[in-house]
Amino acid sequence: MSQTVDRALSILPLLAEGPADLGQVADRLGVHKSTALRLLRTLHEHGLVYRQSDQRYRLGARLIALAQEAMENLDIREIAHPHLVRLNEQVGHTVHLAVYEEGDVLYIDKVDSRYPVRMYSRIGKPVAITVAAVAKLLLADLPEAERRTLADQLDYPLYTARSTPNAPAFLKELERVREQGWATDLGGHEESINCIAAPIRGADGRVVAAMSVSAPNVVVTADELLTLLPLVRRTADTISGEYSGRPPVKEVTP
Repeated sequence: MSQTVDRALSILPLLAEGPADLGQVADRLGVHKSTALRLLRTLHEHGLVYRQSDQRYRLGARLIALAQEAMENLDIREIAHPHLVRLNEQVGHTVHLAVYEEGDVLYIDKVDSRYPVRMYSRIGKPVAITVAAVAKLLLADLPEAERRTLADQLDYPLYTARSTPNAPAFLKELERVREQGWATDLGGHEESINCIAAPIRGADGRVVAAMSVSAPNVVVTADELLTLLPLVRRTADTISGEYSGRPPVKEVTP
């Protein structure tokens, strides 16, 4: 039974590449055409594959609907929270989770620092969109035309001497963030606060949320905070895998 299920499921990635005929499916599975036909008929009965008029098979509408429904019911905060707590326990600093909604970047989760000096950010509150590390990651993932339109519409308050001054500088920063895959806010919003952030991606590779670690200079320097970047990125990758349904990457032991 498990072999039958395995073979049936192996058909789906093949058809995701495009329509295939019975012979192609049988060849990919390494089975006789009669076996492939039985599997395809079962998948067809459940709406997971569809037989076209040219006798080739493609993914069915039911499969697409199920995937869409599953994505709509995923709660990124619920998935991410235990990982944010674990990261906070490891590093001791404030950890945030943020999303982009209707032109604003909002914090949707926060785990406070263990140190006496804490940040006054609040869940549900928009971030300083032109300087915040999480905002840079979320906006850098937008299509170029949308990034440019948004950049032209924003105000650029000079919170500190390190704040982003204008749209060209902001677009340049977003391009750099897009290329490197992580972001920082080193005194751009508050001179005494530094922040590093990493993206959380969905199954399609798009950024669905961003997480960050922030700390004041009196607790840790910017250079010391940057040493935590690999850990922050690994945490974000773990959340991404859980959110998108990818199996965890197994570490190879030498």
